[in-house]
Amino acid sequence: MGSELLTLDCLVHVFSYLEAPDLLRAARVNQAWNEAAGTTSLWRRMCLDRWTFCNISNLTPGMQTWKQYYLHRSKLEHEMASGRPSADYICRSMRGHKGKIVGLAYLSDNEHVFGAGKLRSVVCTASTDGTIRAWQVQEGTQIWSSPSQEVPFVKVITVPQYKLAISTDAFGTIKVWHGETGEELAAFSTSSSSSSLVTYSVNNKPFLTVATAGGAIYTLEVPHLNQVSCIAAFQNSSIDLLLCSPDKQWLVAGSTENANTFPKMFYTDCLINPVDEPPVSSSMPVNNCAVVCWLPKAPARIAVMHQDRMAVQRNIIVFDLAVKKSKYKTEVLAQQIASFTLPQSTWPTTILMEGHGTETILLGCGSNLKLYSIFGTQLEAFQHHNNTITSIWVDSFHVVTSSLDLSLRVYTWKKVNKISSLTSRYYLLGGTHRWSRVMNSLHSQGVHSYSRTRVGLPTNPATLPNAAGTHLYTRSHLTTFRLLLLLLGLFFFFF
Repeated sequence: MGSELLTLDCLVHVFSYLEAPDLLRAARVNQAWNEAAGTTSLWRRMCLDRWTFCNISNLTPGMQTWKQYYLHRSKLEHEMASGRPSADYICRSMRGHKGKIVGLAYLSDNEHVFGAGKLRSVVCTASTDGTIRAWQVQEGTQIWSSPSQEVPFVKVITVPQYKLAISTDAFGTIKVWHGETGEELAAFSTSSSSSSLVTYSVNNKPFLTVATAGGAIYTLEVPHLNQVSCIAAFQNSSIDLLLCSPDKQWLVAGSTENANTFPKMFYTDCLINPVDEPPVSSSMPVNNCAVVCWLPKAPARIAVMHQDRMAVQRNIIVFDLAVKKSKYKTEVLAQQIASFTLPQSTWPTTILMEGHGTETILLGCGSNLKLYSIFGTQLEAFQHHNNTITSIWVDSFHVVTSSLDLSLRVYTWKKVNKISSLTSRYYLLGGTHRWSRVMNSLHSQGVHSYSRTRVGLPTNPATLPNAAGTHLYTRSHLTTFRLLLLLLGLFFFFF
């Protein structure tokens, strides 16, 4: 029977066994095959098989089809994975600060529209020179600067969907800035020497939670910083761990400085809707915490690394957080789902830890990057850096590490027998220790959460200014991409 006698439904069924390249070739045969090969259900299935989350609204109007989404996203990921550090990236400097840069965050959101042409990315930086500044990333130019204040800033975060920047200084004063103009919108004093900040939205209403060196936790409305609640979470213990769960229902607060402190879990609904009773909370059954991270694809799965009493062994315990409600009370539950002890070896004092998916943990140990399952199986190990890894950026598409050897290493995720693994792609190298002290934090903005460009130090030290600055690589020929920015935290140039 000739192919011309096959019905459209028959062709679609046959084509359902083809991969994208074969489907594109089949579409060239004749009009009937072209129609069948463009069937929405075929491309939708391929999209959902390849990616966990797909948002076809992020296509240019008029191109919102599953086929266009698949083709554009596949092309973008291929180009991201095959980038050449010498040819596809250029280095730009953002100059203007006169002190150390101590914080950086994206002001523009991470939503990308395929095929929309060159996009405008904006970042915000905080410095010990007492200013907050916003920058146009592609050009490396300053958009605005706040008036200089005597008290140095220590941190800045952003709420991109509301175009807001939020800073805290050494005296614990919280300020909200208009992201487009730099206008100061509100201020709130915690009277604390240091603060940890986290933002989250509940029912499309943004909130800011602030943890202080005195052990207090404030919850404030954004942008006016009206106080919603204040609790004394810890007595005489500084809070330097503050994380909000992926489902926005939980806040975890703790201290790495006090070995006898147990991290606490707070139900965010009780912080933003306070009553006369204390907020619903519970202590996690582990102390002497070193580092904590979420497993981002689970609603509220958290990994905690801690040491034993003799500080010999390092253990990782994974909990799922849940709330149990009854007629008369609400309980917070931390169900342990996995635990393991790291192999006996010479571990550095500081270990970095990040989560991927629901069952993969990445550790930065000295110059090594190691992958573990939450059940203790070491999946992979890489030693591509020549010095200590200082920061790890993880998303669902790739991993980027920075190091004291002044390089960035770029890896991409792949699935092998349904197990996550990494492929080393390339590295970006530049700068010298003569000009910079340390690079210790990576910040990224990308296409949804999966595709981002790379950033690093300049390859030509002669271009460095006599002031603190941030340096970045941008993808030179892929103008529709967002830019990933490297913050040289606690970094300054020698005069």
